[in-house]
Amino acid sequence: MGSQLFTLGAVLSTMAIISNWMSQTLPSLVGLNTTRIPTSNSLTQISPREGWQVYSSAQDPDGRCICTVVAPEQNLCSRDAKSKQLRQLLEKVQNMSQSIEVLNLRTQRDFQYVQKMENQMKGLKAKFRQIEEDRKTQLTRHFQDLKEKMDELLPLIPVLEQYKTDARLITQFKEEIRNLTGILTTIQQEIGAFDYEDLHQRVLGLETRLRECMKKLTCGKLMKITGPVTVKASGPRFGAWMTDPTASEKNNRVWYMEGFTINKVVREYKSMSDFITGAESRTYTLPVKWAGTSHLVYNGSLFFNKYQSNIIIKYSFGTGKVLAQRSLDNAGFNNVYPYTWGGHSDIDLMADEFGLWAVYATNQNAGNIVISQLRQDTLEVLKTWTTGYPKRSAGESFMICGTLYVTNSHLTGAKVHYSYSTKYSSYEYTDIPFHNQYFHISMLDYNARDRALYAWNNGHQVLFNVTLFHIIKTDDEM
Repeated sequence: MGSQLFTLGAVLSTMAIISNWMSQTLPSLVGLNTTRIPTSNSLTQISPREGWQVYSSAQDPDGRCICTVVAPEQNLCSRDAKSKQLRQLLEKVQNMSQSIEVLNLRTQRDFQYVQKMENQMKGLKAKFRQIEEDRKTQLTRHFQDLKEKMDELLPLIPVLEQYKTDARLITQFKEEIRNLTGILTTIQQEIGAFDYEDLHQRVLGLETRLRECMKKLTCGKLMKITGPVTVKASGPRFGAWMTDPTASEKNNRVWYMEGFTINKVVREYKSMSDFITGAESRTYTLPVKWAGTSHLVYNGSLFFNKYQSNIIIKYSFGTGKVLAQRSLDNAGFNNVYPYTWGGHSDIDLMADEFGLWAVYATNQNAGNIVISQLRQDTLEVLKTWTTGYPKRSAGESFMICGTLYVTNSHLTGAKVHYSYSTKYSSYEYTDIPFHNQYFHISMLDYNARDRALYAWNNGHQVLFNVTLFHIIKTDDEM
């Protein structure tokens, strides 16, 4: 390949394109399609009265285009129609001149590109010559270069695939946003269709109806236990935590008691959130040690079993004094009749919708569970029921609406296995499972205000939700 021949051919090709464009396009631009354009350097003689005449040529020594314009005589009437046409023709000529200048710049740029290509061709020719001289060595090196470049490009493949995936995700997100926007627009239109006062009155009416319905809800039968919800992980394996079921909705104080013997310190937290963060508000030191984990906070006082005795103590948080104490006749204590996990859990104090209760066992009842309802002020026993369920076979127990529910174990797989109704003095075997998430329950008590079970599960404080079957009172029964 001859580089000089290549260069000359490129230049002549470019000039031919320009000349062809001028010969075909310029006459139509200036309105001279019917005018014959001379093909040589000489100009055809025409009368100046015939109007503007334009001629072009590519005969410049540097290869540039030449444009020649012959103007009409100046004494033509400038107001006639032909004068207007001539002015328009002049504007076209000016535009054409600009186009020719642009072509000139492109021609120069192409010429520079051709020169650059010529130099590159020379370099390639030298490289081919060098390859021919030492073909094996050069081929090996060049192939190695190509391989390295391919190795550099290979990691881009998964990147490009990721771009494709991202592009699809973006498209999907856009579609979802469009759908959501449509839904929100529809909702907004629907909301806007109602008057605000009308909506407000509807809400108030609904709240009133809900309150009336809640008043009709009486005690129900336990149907299901769900959860748990882990509130916090703190303390040893055994302990108790609770809230006051008689407190107002704004009073959410939490009490926390670690261990089942020896300890006398009760920690208080102003709210559940403070309990979670560990922000204590106050501590109380009891006058005596407690036994077990079945303590109870009720109406602002703490009820607990005195260590190594069957004595129940009522302690006031407000005054810091013991308000009442009484022994449960014949009640076993000191790990004689505990739950299956032990821990001096002989006497279990609890509360439900009907008040204060004590669950324990006696020798007279052959170690089976005894239920006693207590007066909260004096701790006097109001009434007692005896059951046939062995206390030492129970994992834990709790009262809901006057019915005692007993679990069959404190370990994994535990379920509510037995229930005893104090209203009908009858029992039944049940099969209500619940999830013992941390494998060892040492405290399980029902809170009537929260309608939830509080549990100490192997150093975790958890809550279980309960589902009750309710009987709705009629208006005549209320």
